[in-house]
Amino acid sequence: MIIIPPRSGTAFEIKHGQTLTVTDVEGVQVSDLLAFSAADVREALSNGRTFDYAESIRLTTGAVLYSNRSSPMLTIVEDTVGTHDFLLTPCSEATFRHFYPEHPVHRGCFGNLAEALAPFGVEPDMIGTAFNIFMNVPVAADGSLSVEPPPSKAGDVIRLRAEMELVVGLTACSAYASNGGSFKPIGYAIDG
Repeated sequence: MIIIPPRSGTAFEIKHGQTLTVTDVEGVQVSDLLAFSAADVREALSNGRTFDYAESIRLTTGAVLYSNRSSPMLTIVEDTVGTHDFLLTPCSEATFRHFYPEHPVHRGCFGNLAEALAPFGVEPDMIGTAFNIFMNVPVAADGSLSVEPPPSKAGDVIRLRAEMELVVGLTACSAYASNGGSFKPIGYAIDG
């Protein structure tokens, strides 16, 4: 298992049919995931297409994550938590100024992903909504959102099978509310 240090990110390629396992190493930690087609990074993970085809915003084992071109990108093959967010964008410097004015500004997952994905030709304006693994964002009946601590425990995992050749960006999230007020590492492994 490769460890992503707290408040940082990485990017890598995975091949069609390989499985990406993301592990919450210590518990109560979110990981932002972005995916792009390795053949054309303008084809990117889409929450709107995914929600449309799933007919749900609750995505867990068996769910397919689709691209902006309606192509299957990733299939969730195992999920020990069952709680993830696909509504909110990666935290950024602007997020920290808006929500955490009492804390130092951090470049957040957006800055970490932008740096990690740049060598693959992904520009900052191409970074959209992330699949926020283990993130707990309840939606109330009136449509309001809240960000609660993740329910994930140490050793919890999600496994996703690549349905095409992909460039993936992955973080150990940097936002206070997303991670119950502390920052921990995220682990990942690629099999197959």
